[in-house]
Amino acid sequence: MSVMAATAVVAPQAEASESWYLALLGFAEHFRTSSPPKIRLCVHCLQAVFQFKPSQRIEARTHLQLGSVLYHHTKNSELARQHLEKAWLISQQIPQFEDVKFEAASLLSELYCQENSVDAAKPLLRKAIQISQQTPYWHCRLLFQLAQLHTLEKDLVSACDLLGVGAEYARVVGSEYTRALFLLSKGMLLLMERKLQEVHPLLTLCGQIVENWQGNPIQKESLRVFFLVLQVTHYLDAGQVKSVKPCLKQLQQCIQTISTLHDDEILPSNPADLFHWLPKEHMCVLVYLVTVMHSMQAGYLEKAQKYTDKALMQLEKLKMLDSSPILSSFQVILLEHIIMCRLVTGHKATALQEISQVCQLCQQSPRLFSNHAAQLHTLLGLYCISVNCMDNAEAQFTTALRLTTHQELWTFIVTNLASVYIREGNRHQELYSLLERINPDHNFPVSSHCLRAAAFYIRGLFSFFQGRYNEAKRFLRETLKMSNAEDLNRLTACSLVLLGHIFYVLGNHRESNNMVVPAMQLASKIPDMSVQLWSSALLRDLNKACGNNIDAHEAAQMHQNFSQQLLQDHIEACSLPEHNLITWTDGSPPVQFQAQNGPTTSLASLL
Repeated sequence: MSVMAATAVVAPQAEASESWYLALLGFAEHFRTSSPPKIRLCVHCLQAVFQFKPSQRIEARTHLQLGSVLYHHTKNSELARQHLEKAWLISQQIPQFEDVKFEAASLLSELYCQENSVDAAKPLLRKAIQISQQTPYWHCRLLFQLAQLHTLEKDLVSACDLLGVGAEYARVVGSEYTRALFLLSKGMLLLMERKLQEVHPLLTLCGQIVENWQGNPIQKESLRVFFLVLQVTHYLDAGQVKSVKPCLKQLQQCIQTISTLHDDEILPSNPADLFHWLPKEHMCVLVYLVTVMHSMQAGYLEKAQKYTDKALMQLEKLKMLDSSPILSSFQVILLEHIIMCRLVTGHKATALQEISQVCQLCQQSPRLFSNHAAQLHTLLGLYCISVNCMDNAEAQFTTALRLTTHQELWTFIVTNLASVYIREGNRHQELYSLLERINPDHNFPVSSHCLRAAAFYIRGLFSFFQGRYNEAKRFLRETLKMSNAEDLNRLTACSLVLLGHIFYVLGNHRESNNMVVPAMQLASKIPDMSVQLWSSALLRDLNKACGNNIDAHEAAQMHQNFSQQLLQDHIEACSLPEHNLITWTDGSPPVQFQAQNGPTTSLASLL
């Protein structure tokens, strides 16, 4: 409900008895809700209230309404600020005027943040929190707001402290529901900070509160979704793709339950319970998103594609009616995952166009770009590897490393940069330095099972190129052991084909065949075009060496088909104007792209 509509309904008798006031308020609301809204006329009606020398209550409320209308519907933030500041100042002098007082404080601090005046917003919110302790709804809401402000400033310690205060306050006022919301929010921030020892007992407590709370079914299920999303992302961050499956299944069942429930209009009896974590439709997109993350890590790329399509379609519908910034964040994260899928499945041109789409979304929001710049350069680095532009790949990964403070992303980038140095073959000093920083046997920088398995693979690849085959086999068997334990299909396929290549070089054709055949089957299931290309070449050479001419011919035909597909996609990608993004390493993403005359990269690595 709008501030103005709420005012018309709940204006105290002293205000309601003024017929001129109700008439002006009615006209203002009529103009605001017209299609299209007539905001200038709405503002005129509200400004006319001051001509009647109204009481302080009406004056403060009208300043709030004007500030709200100007803030939400115009670009005149200076005038909006003046009205909100007056509303806040006047309302503090009036007893029992909480709705106007705290609405003004909340909206004014939001406006300050939008104007990058965070230092003005913080003391305002602190004062409002201090004087709102007898008003549970506003006290909780303002605590959430200040915690969010600290989070946006990356001051997660202060944010966690505030959420802890909120949880204790909610317990005291008898709101277990809002206590759970505060604790789950704190758990989310602790996960972001990687404070895993604090996260586990907190999530255990949250699980108990959620199960024991008896209230509105939609609120209960939304708490359960929040709880399960944290559990699933915790597992995925740890690279535990197999272990997460029961939680992910519960989450998917939970969102199906929510979609069958009808929103009850009955308001909770406790005003501190008047909160929602996310709208039902946003939760659906979020569950699609974590499903895509799981499918990507596990190597079920067709499933990832299916859920991405569903989520993006839902997002497009939602964005037509809702300008919430979280929807753009969901869209960018979905695109980041599907771009990685495209590069694996041999659709580089489509991946490049989607990278360009992420650039455009980031251009619309400085905060979005700040949060995703490192990921964007990482994706460009992966694209550069796929089209064999190794110098550009190195530049992109180096830029991404400069921009990230996220340990998992840092480790992922270093692992891929090491693969670039291995391919270049003449960067031994830099390569040794990188490999030492991601040594899976000693002080590995993150707890991710998946990234540690990948680090073993990179060691195996390097040993293979140096001709140290026994050492390579040790590393690759370690990768296989870890990837089999957690169903990391892509790493399993890559390790099998590289082991097959080592046995082929060593002349052990039977053992080589035992590795390459399952690698090919797994790569076809994923599907991973590069591993299919590599496996088919090995099968061709193996069968030829063993005198199996028919099988050798069949494998050669497969290799030729994969080569043609990759070559065609390579030429198409390098011919796109967006290919010039590979040279962008500084500042905001470029808006315009100049068309290429043709591909300028070597195709030799594909054939």
